[in-house]
Amino acid sequence: MAVKGQQLYEGKAKKVYATDSPDYYIVEYKDDATAFNGEKRGTIAGKGVINNQMSNRLFALLKDHGVENHFVEQLSERETLVRAVRIVPVEVVVRNLTAGSMAKRLGLEEGLELSRPIVEFYYKQDDLGDPLVTPDHVEVLGWATAAEIAQMQSMALCVNEVLGAYLRARGVLLVDFKLEFGRLKDGTLILADEISPDTCRFWDATTREKLDKDRFRRDLGGVEDAYQEMMRRVSEEES
Repeated sequence: MAVKGQQLYEGKAKKVYATDSPDYYIVEYKDDATAFNGEKRGTIAGKGVINNQMSNRLFALLKDHGVENHFVEQLSERETLVRAVRIVPVEVVVRNLTAGSMAKRLGLEEGLELSRPIVEFYYKQDDLGDPLVTPDHVEVLGWATAAEIAQMQSMALCVNEVLGAYLRARGVLLVDFKLEFGRLKDGTLILADEISPDTCRFWDATTREKLDKDRFRRDLGGVEDAYQEMMRRVSEEES
């Protein structure tokens, strides 16, 4: 097993540590919660445990469907061994229904079903509010090549198809979600970061009750219960 080394990075939701191998990192998930690019801060009890275990389960599912990602092995409730990557400074968002910033930006009611999934790119820069950018921006500014942009889009849509079907079978709508990608030492692009109620919008398929971080963002209450319910659903066998 990899030996945990010095802390390399601490973000809003995770800490990243070196190991005794340059090819692997250890990620530790925190209970800290932020919203609106860090303007709102708080704690969601047990969030780190849930996000770690849910991400690992979903990454393993995606790997089984041919989506290469950084997951290697869960080490504890909060810690996971991952492949070391250099993160591409672009967030890839897939939208199936109108919600969040898209609904606000375009003056749309939340919950409208889109005729097909929309893929958006955002520059990963908190100080600027993670602005929406075009594929041309991503390529011309050197954040990713045209081939990598096409690959990220294709992989994101594959993730959407796999997770959407998995969650529908468990009574959950995958409204939208954010992905991050990273490059291995040899330049191979793989899926990284996490897949959790922090990075996805999950709604109950029948009631449309929110089962994600929007409960924290919008002061809806029941945040811990929503995270626990999503973990229960993700873990259950298909009915």
